[in-house]
Amino acid sequence: MTEATNSLSRRTVLKAAGAAGAVASAAALGGKVFAPAIAAPAPKIRLAWTEVAACHSPLGFGVAKGIYAKHNLDIELFYQGASGQTLIQALATGKSDAGAGLIGDWLKPLEQGFDVKLFVGSHGGCQRLLASQKSGVKDLAGVKGKTIATYGIGAPPQVAFQVSLAKAGIDPETDVTWKAVPFDLVGETVARGDADIAAHLDPWAWSIEKKFNLLKIADTQSGAYKGHTCCVLGANGPFLKANKDAIRRLAEANIEVHEYTANHPDEVARWYADNLKPAGLTEKDLTEILGSLVYHDHPIGQPLVDQIRLTAEDLKLVKVLEPSTDPKAFAERVTVNLLA
Repeated sequence: MTEATNSLSRRTVLKAAGAAGAVASAAALGGKVFAPAIAAPAPKIRLAWTEVAACHSPLGFGVAKGIYAKHNLDIELFYQGASGQTLIQALATGKSDAGAGLIGDWLKPLEQGFDVKLFVGSHGGCQRLLASQKSGVKDLAGVKGKTIATYGIGAPPQVAFQVSLAKAGIDPETDVTWKAVPFDLVGETVARGDADIAAHLDPWAWSIEKKFNLLKIADTQSGAYKGHTCCVLGANGPFLKANKDAIRRLAEANIEVHEYTANHPDEVARWYADNLKPAGLTEKDLTEILGSLVYHDHPIGQPLVDQIRLTAEDLKLVKVLEPSTDPKAFAERVTVNLLA
């Protein structure tokens, strides 16, 4: 395969992934197109991730199974902590070159001028809004007047479900009460009756839903979020400028590993259970969690720009982004189109 043919093949697969609404073809992604014959040494990319998050497990699995190496990349995983702010700090201080995080964590720092470009999505649906049986809440309409526990004011679950509430005709500031509690006590707070509803991230949201018999009334893969990606990869601006081809191959590998996860959640769950040993979660639990996520949703190119624009509109709606921000211009500024 010549270098020109290889480049064309990669671009063809990526265009197919974007043109199909960011749903890549598993058959195409499993073919020889993703075995580029590149003689140059594999460039090293320090990739920030949150190893305790179930939705990030495909990244570690991809390294262990050689999927990134297949794309001629030397990936070093950097544990950036459990919050979006530590992800931002890891990139800003040069501890990592690229990283994976929730769109809701990326956009405000990017609005403020943080030098990172978003380049590919990973998946959808890793946050849940869960009501206690005693609350009587059955749907979003029933949330009005209730207290919602989450692990931090301004944390991604709060922001995500503020959007859901606003689109359901409920004022997320005045029609509900948000209660900040320690990360590990969100479920217990609802179970004790100190709040009616929990807003949390998987795998912890899945765990408390089961443990306390909570009712899922919304998530980030249905309703207002149907067809949306929730997590995306971003690259440090200077690193991207100097290593655009490597970032393009990182995007390809990201699509491949998440497509693999969509089709083999049990295998990724087994690796997750064996290597990360998440407390209180079995391999069967992890398979169910991974199987519930929308791992076919990984936009790139114009579909990614479109999703960032929609999310920017949503974050303006709940007053996270400035009123003066133009969502279209903003989305075009903070993304890089690797298909161009």
